[in-house]
Amino acid sequence: MTAAVPLSGGRHGSIALLLRFSDAIAAILLATDLVVVCGSVLLRFCFNAPVEWSDDVARGLMVGSAFFGAASALARGENVGVSFFRDLAPVRLRALVDAASALLVVLISGYVAYNAIKLGSLTAGQTTGSGLPLELTFYPMGAGALFMTVFAIDQLCARPLPDIVRGLVAIAVVTGLYLAWDYLSPATVPSAGTLMLIGFFATLVGGLPIGFALALAALIFIWVEGALPGVIFAQQMARGIDNFVLLAIPFFILVGYLMEANGMSVRLIELLQRWVGRMRGGLNVVMVASMVLFSGISGSKMADVAAVGSVLIPAARRSKQNPGGAVALLAASAVMAETIPPCINLIILGFVANLSIGGLFVAGLLPAALMALALIAVSIIFGKTPIETPTESPADAEVIAPQMPVSGLWSGAIASFGLIFMIFFGFKSGFATATEISAFAVAYALVVGSVVFRELSFTSAAHSFVQGATRAGLVLFIVAAAQSLAFTLTLQQVPHAVGDFMLGLSKTSGTWLFILLAIAVLIVMGSVLEGAAALIIFGPLLLPVAVQLGIDPLHFGVVLVIAMGIGLFAPPLGLGLYGACLIGNVPIEQTVKPIMGYLGLLFLCLLVIAFVPWLSTALPRAFGY
Repeated sequence: MTAAVPLSGGRHGSIALLLRFSDAIAAILLATDLVVVCGSVLLRFCFNAPVEWSDDVARGLMVGSAFFGAASALARGENVGVSFFRDLAPVRLRALVDAASALLVVLISGYVAYNAIKLGSLTAGQTTGSGLPLELTFYPMGAGALFMTVFAIDQLCARPLPDIVRGLVAIAVVTGLYLAWDYLSPATVPSAGTLMLIGFFATLVGGLPIGFALALAALIFIWVEGALPGVIFAQQMARGIDNFVLLAIPFFILVGYLMEANGMSVRLIELLQRWVGRMRGGLNVVMVASMVLFSGISGSKMADVAAVGSVLIPAARRSKQNPGGAVALLAASAVMAETIPPCINLIILGFVANLSIGGLFVAGLLPAALMALALIAVSIIFGKTPIETPTESPADAEVIAPQMPVSGLWSGAIASFGLIFMIFFGFKSGFATATEISAFAVAYALVVGSVVFRELSFTSAAHSFVQGATRAGLVLFIVAAAQSLAFTLTLQQVPHAVGDFMLGLSKTSGTWLFILLAIAVLIVMGSVLEGAAALIIFGPLLLPVAVQLGIDPLHFGVVLVIAMGIGLFAPPLGLGLYGACLIGNVPIEQTVKPIMGYLGLLFLCLLVIAFVPWLSTALPRAFGY
């Protein structure tokens, strides 16, 4: 996983102030969104007075919050990219590639900012369906991208000047070679689509953050084709996240951070440790069970990994367990939890493929249960009884053996299950949409933390909003960039070509081959792309083919998400595995052997799920989806 260079010395002055400003704007926009959504639901339900403009306002606030959050994520160096190939390069070549990547980030950020602001001016006077000014969506997007550009420039300036010059020369040489080729022999120049793919994989291998690699690929097509204005690019990025359904993503991510801040997560894990922590393989069982419960509350798998790993990885070290194996199981548990609602990848797939999100949530339960039981069985069979090492000080003893009363632990468990019940009841009853349920889940976490547990102060709540807005911005920026790339693929009729190829192959070789190919594609692309991007690009390509072949779309959607999850945490490229290793403070080399065993087990489970559709379709049919 690669990240941007930390902010330069200017961080202590104007850049640090700008970062705090960006954090505040992203968090305030997210909080305002929460008020708008909750208020509109209450007015509709209690007074039968629907607020016509609430959806438009909520979407506009989300776009603004996403880009300011993405700017803050860039400033903190949280953007992820594939570092495996880059790390193999010599030091001087690596410095050149990193400088060129930093220059490209500045270029892309500036281009987004310029065209978003230009699009705002072009749409001045136009209104949304509820009569609100349309430019209010694009101006905040442009302002957030402008912050992103400033942070990118600051990070570029933190690099040695010779490296910057060499990176600039390298980009100029590549551009010059293309222009010379196009001038001297235009008939032999590769197509815009071919150059787009070359540019995408070249920058991906070079470690450019995923979101920017996707955006650059779309820009290469637009620049080479020459027929599309730059505002189309900005419009497609905004369109990629300007949807009320996607607002569930930042809200469910925020729930995860609030759950950690209000003490709910610590209570849950401690209760599980007291239940099964002393049995054979108990610590591993606790880890899997914790991921199951946390995933039923928070939509962000990395937030779940951080919450569970920060408590249980140190516990594994104290019990003399191999920390590499513990991190590997943590990563495998995250794969298992990919189909436990309210996973954001299920929300994204439902959005891009026009599937019922509630149906996907229900369809993923039995497959997740199968994978969880498999991981728990392996943990018990090959596990050992944990043995705590003697502590050196009373402070350490307090950390290792918390003395919280059982009644206090049960209060946390009841509060957690209350939140899970509210999420599922909301979907089944039809009382509210996925986004509205996620908003009330945030409100529930705020009330529990501040009133029931009395552990959530205003400062910690504000920090959780900043964390949630930043993480959501990181995810939504990738979604927006992937949408722009998907738009260019549609212009080239790639979905139609892929559909025809897959249909022809299936007619000659059978549906089973199509399913296996789809699994292989999602595992490979899930390992080189962030999960959301892989689903946005390949979900709409493969799902129509599956429907034509008679495969249940909910069943196939669950298969795609699990395959993507396996790729996301598979070495050596899986970005999720790098994130889990950072959280556990373990070198990735220590996790490769155990994670391959766990992923092999999950792959066998995936084959069972893929070829036994009942596992994915029984509950949706029972619940009327």
